[in-house]
Amino acid sequence: MLHEGPIAGIAAHGDFVATAGYDNKLILWDNKTRQAIARGTHDHLVNNCAFSADGKWLVSASSDYSARIWALPTMRLQAVLAGHGDDVDMAIFSPDDRLIATCALDRLVRIFNLHGECITTCSGHTGNVLSLAWTPDSQHVVSTSVDGTIRKWDVATGIEIQKTDLKIRTDSLEISSNGVIYAGDDLGRIVIIDGARTSFVEAHAAGIKKVALNPKNGNLVCLSYDRTMSIWNVANDQTPAEIGRSTLPETIWARAATILEDGRVATGTFGSTYATFDVQTSTWDLQNVHAGTALNDVSNINGHIYAVGDAGNVLKDGQFVAGMGSLCNFLVASGDQVFTGGQMGQLFDAHTGEVLYTHHSPLNCGVAFKQANQSFIAIGSYTGEVLVFSTGAQLVLTNQLHIYENAIKSLSFCDGVLFSVCANTDIAWHQVSDWSLTKRVSKAHDKITNDCCAIDGQHFATVSRDRTLRIWSEAGAEVYPSPHLNSVKCISISDDKSSILTGSYGGTVAMFDLKEKRWTKFERPTMSGISSITWDNKGQFLASSYDGHIYPIHA
Repeated sequence: MLHEGPIAGIAAHGDFVATAGYDNKLILWDNKTRQAIARGTHDHLVNNCAFSADGKWLVSASSDYSARIWALPTMRLQAVLAGHGDDVDMAIFSPDDRLIATCALDRLVRIFNLHGECITTCSGHTGNVLSLAWTPDSQHVVSTSVDGTIRKWDVATGIEIQKTDLKIRTDSLEISSNGVIYAGDDLGRIVIIDGARTSFVEAHAAGIKKVALNPKNGNLVCLSYDRTMSIWNVANDQTPAEIGRSTLPETIWARAATILEDGRVATGTFGSTYATFDVQTSTWDLQNVHAGTALNDVSNINGHIYAVGDAGNVLKDGQFVAGMGSLCNFLVASGDQVFTGGQMGQLFDAHTGEVLYTHHSPLNCGVAFKQANQSFIAIGSYTGEVLVFSTGAQLVLTNQLHIYENAIKSLSFCDGVLFSVCANTDIAWHQVSDWSLTKRVSKAHDKITNDCCAIDGQHFATVSRDRTLRIWSEAGAEVYPSPHLNSVKCISISDDKSSILTGSYGGTVAMFDLKEKRWTKFERPTMSGISSITWDNKGQFLASSYDGHIYPIHA
């Protein structure tokens, strides 16, 4: 009983560890033996999990818009907490175990009783709500959001009683026994909110994605996209004092961490089970952490089908080419050269595995283009930069554009125009001749913009969590609601520019006829999410999936 996709959430209580996976599984482990005891499932990605204080219950949060309560150790389903209108990112028990707080991408915080009944709704955030923590008295819950605020809510009434506007995204927070809030922001700082006083400690070179607090010894653990984990002591709510730091192994996902009974840190991984870190000896235990088979990108390159995924293994026509040693998100070709990169912020030669460049944050996407008879690639990062390299005998960084403050999700190019989309819903056009910004649209979609493709130099298409296809021109956007029931992850266009294929996290694909401006096909080739799509020059699209397979979709 192992995970087949990345572990996005982890929690611990006594001898139990629970992991939440992107393979829709929730697994309960015996931490002494590292053996799985039981599992539960959701209908979509499981984003997080938490134990009750008495250790009798486990709650999970999922992209199927629900949270669920499970009895331990049987993992028998006890209640479904429904009502959110988007992915539920987190669910946690109150310290007295009477209530559960949930937060979701619908920008709401909800309070449920143990029977699954929603008793309070807290509204006010203007961006996705990412994480929660209860105050020690169980009277208030505190939330973080991409809107740059941290807010405290009265549980009984749902009224906001405090707002700290940081003007920067925070992904995770913890609250000490004295009510002091510790959060990690996108600038890599530890945020300390003690009553009306807010202070900051510089901790990392990139955004902090997870913080975990050990109330026994006052150790605060921070995981960052700079690929390091730092340990700070905040006993008696003192100013954080760094007591340790470690580089994260390639398989560790900086999104998930918890502190075990014996003080070790357990983290999520891109593999089959969780990893642990011994703070005293500064050593990692990666026992049985095997890379998953999920594919993150498929690309038709010079008539060959390349693919890469969580294991970092590059495949060409189904055959192993080279191992990068860490999760990779994309493939991009320039002439006979093929490049890939991902979680470690490293840009690789996909044919050899050689590291060609290292960035301070993960790399998410890439596109090739030519300008003045010179070949280039542009790479989008998680921290909003586009890295431009000239290719040929040597790879040379020629430009670095800081376009956004959030992750660049996709890049496309046509007729001298570089088109980019950002997780914060913004999109932009740049002229590559002088890198001037010719147009930018804020809030181009209602939710996270995931992918784009070029139709021609005047038209680009985008897809989003809001489940729409939008075709952009100088005049604005044509909006076409899609038949997908889940967030639309990816998009591709046929070589003759007649059809667009879109793929969702729910495993569905939908085809759009660009001439007739209508959807012509909708099917579900897999129960797992569709990660990317390419055209293969044989009259069909190819769709890669998080289940490790590539599916032909005939046009």
